[in-house]
Amino acid sequence: MVKLTSFVVEDNSLALDMLVNDITTHHKEIEIIGTAKSVVEAAKLLQKKQPDILFLDIMLGDGTGFDLLEIFPNLTSKIIFVTASDEFAIRAFKFAAIDYILKPYSNEDLESSIKKAKQQIEPQKEQLNILKQAVTNPKDNIKKISLHTQDKIIIVNIEDIIRCKSDNNYTTFYFKDKSKILVSKTLKYYSDMLNTHGFLRVHQSHLINKSQIKEFIKSDGGYIILKDASNIPVSVRKKGDVIEFLNSF
Repeated sequence: MVKLTSFVVEDNSLALDMLVNDITTHHKEIEIIGTAKSVVEAAKLLQKKQPDILFLDIMLGDGTGFDLLEIFPNLTSKIIFVTASDEFAIRAFKFAAIDYILKPYSNEDLESSIKKAKQQIEPQKEQLNILKQAVTNPKDNIKKISLHTQDKIIIVNIEDIIRCKSDNNYTTFYFKDKSKILVSKTLKYYSDMLNTHGFLRVHQSHLINKSQIKEFIKSDGGYIILKDASNIPVSVRKKGDVIEFLNSF
């Protein structure tokens, strides 16, 4: 069996020892060639040899994991990000559509991440930029989102999204340029992400950009006409939210 090499960067001694132990115990095919607790220490060791897989904590004592990636712009290692249960960090990973291990993690989480690394599923540079901006400046409003389609990853401006429509476990995004993108995640997933970015769930199957509302028609059960002339039904339960928003002007 051909072994993969790995390197672990984690500034918490207990978490570092636990991750090293879990890798060596449950993943015999992976050889750990080094560990580090800081950006500086990791940079010195990675100059000597780059691993197949880099386990990288986001927040380190002397900087962030992104600082390390900037030191090695041509890093060939597959990256498995590790992060604590931080609300802003989790939000950042979701917008960037990048996989991560959330501490405390399960053996299943670790196995899944390693499997994806073996399959060479890695984030694009622009995804990393979204993640870096969101993690390092958590109070800034995220302006882009990564969407996974069946065959590629597309980075879009959130303000260009007109609406989203549910299709069982899939969601279709509709844009100002009349294009659309189908992704294999539920509308609830995106509704939870975008509700603080000017989006409103007006129906079980519809999420709309508030800035795209043209008018609200009260008859026929109630429906919204958007600037692209789309007619979006409003559920009885959501009608109060729509009227409250329109009365706020």
